[in-house]
Amino acid sequence: MSDASLHQASTAQPGEGGFGDFFALLKPRVMTLVVFTALVGLLAAPVALHPIEALAAILFIAVGGGAAGALNMWWEADIDAMMRRTRKRPIPAGRVTRDEAFAFGITLAAMSVVMLWLATNAVAAVILAFTIFFYVVIYTIGLKRWTPQNIVIGGAAGAFPPMIGWAAATGSVSLESVLMFALIFMWTPPHFWALALFMRGDYDQAGVPMLTVTHGRRATRVHILVYTVLLAALAVGAAFTQIGGPVYLAVALVFNALFLRDAVAIWRRDERAAEADDYRVEKRAFRLSLWYLFAHFTAILAEAALAGLGLGGPGPGVWS
Repeated sequence: MSDASLHQASTAQPGEGGFGDFFALLKPRVMTLVVFTALVGLLAAPVALHPIEALAAILFIAVGGGAAGALNMWWEADIDAMMRRTRKRPIPAGRVTRDEAFAFGITLAAMSVVMLWLATNAVAAVILAFTIFFYVVIYTIGLKRWTPQNIVIGGAAGAFPPMIGWAAATGSVSLESVLMFALIFMWTPPHFWALALFMRGDYDQAGVPMLTVTHGRRATRVHILVYTVLLAALAVGAAFTQIGGPVYLAVALVFNALFLRDAVAIWRRDERAAEADDYRVEKRAFRLSLWYLFAHFTAILAEAALAGLGLGGPGPGVWS
């Protein structure tokens, strides 16, 4: 952290942060993905929850995801102060102290796990607790600053929400929930590495060992292609499982063809050409990746709805 930012963050007075600052600690954009994928996991499960129970489950999963985000910002205040896209966050900007962020995050984490247990079952609560622990302790504190595979490892934490949603409804872990986990897990590296290709300066300055920093852009481009090929095989293959069907297959074929097109284009890129057109292809791939996950999980939800109407799929689930 720069001297000015460190002084600013350390001298913030308790109580200066407003509601918006504490809400920002929850990483609302990330929370949106957590809520959506958890909801799909819950609704795609072959067990119907009462609407109030389902609402409570999603609420506490969201709170748990937000708690992990707050604890991540507590630990990474120094990195956030060095990066253009994060330096205005509440802690480096001096609106919330690190102690306040830690107390806020740890309180929400404990509350979310206990309340999810009371609202649904122990299996869902344990997976939520492990997700928070994995993201904060194993990824953020333990490994992010030490390995170029940080994004791969961190992807596991972001992949748990549909599994938690499924467990909230069924009280168990199944092949279907593992497939949804795997879809997010394999999507995360090419998604973030595409971003890293045109945001490399930030990671260099912050000292984060992103693959672009430790192994170079050529290696990153190869990794993006390899992971995208594996992701496409997994995503299309999932169409022939219990969470798939014709709607999902159509979505998977279209989006994976587009993602593979961009991955191949990124792999073929010359660095001078990429710089000359301001990383147009890399930015296009990153934007597509944002829609990719939404499209696949919406298709899973559509298949569950069709199953509930008796038009195909594995069973009635929550739609009955």
